Amino acid sequence: MSLRSVLTLLTLCLCLPATAGETPWQSVAPDVSIRMISSGQVSQSGKTLVGIEIDMPESTKTYWRVPGQTGLPVDLDFSASHGIAGHNMLWPYPLREQKGTMLDYVYYGRTVLPIELDISDPAAIVDVTATLGICSDICVPAHLRLSLALEDNTPDAANSLRIRQAMAEVPILWEEGSNPVGGVALMPDETSIGIWGLGDEVDAASLIAATESGEPVFGAPQKSPHGDLVVLPILGKSDNSALDGLDVEVTFMTNTGAYVVSRTIESGDAGGEADHGE
Repeated sequence: MSLRSVLTLLTLCLCLPATAGETPWQSVAPDVSIRMISSGQVSQSGKTLVGIEIDMPESTKTYWRVPGQTGLPVDLDFSASHGIAGHNMLWPYPLREQKGTMLDYVYYGRTVLPIELDISDPAAIVDVTATLGICSDICVPAHLRLSLALEDNTPDAANSLRIRQAMAEVPILWEEGSNPVGGVALMPDETSIGIWGLGDEVDAASLIAATESGEPVFGAPQKSPHGDLVVLPILGKSDNSALDGLDVEVTFMTNTGAYVVSRTIESGDAGGEADHGE
């Protein structure tokens, strides 16, 4: 069974009971409300899935983990939680939005952002202070607190389905055997990175490159006239020479969904067009 199937079935597996349900909706902007939902299931390894559910019009957006050049980042503070040993935000594949010279990574309309929690106490309570950017005609930072007990109830089929649907859009680590991305390099002029050696299954137009910190922001992929090289411009002003040797996640779409691989940015000489594009 593939890792994608395992993740999709996580909320359906034989599990120990936890509190199912959701927090009340909180209005954070005109026509925009947010709540936390829970699958109500904890795996034998002590993991459970919850989600930040955002009910907003199709014309309203929030942002990916790398918001882009104008977006507002998502910030979640779990420090008030009880019995939560750790958390992992699971980001569905975003929409790349270009407006003029500015690029952002966004979600429009009703959105669920899944979170995997490590439970260390059966009486766990997840208590999150959240800040999210919400944008329609204007952009506002939405501040709210969400608290939900995770014990003594039955699985919640409706919320489990919502979370599973969001999980199906979360890129998973490529483990298919072939190599979908040959490498990543800082181009000699240090204004872009090049990605080469893409597998046939990779949609080159879907490539998203992001460092752990989200800085700098990489632009939309552009096909190079030199062989199989795809170039992503580096947006904004930064010391791009510092990217040499930095790890970067490369996310991409295939006909079976979204995947991600990690690569180290090589120097321009190692990854330039002369070496990999001719």
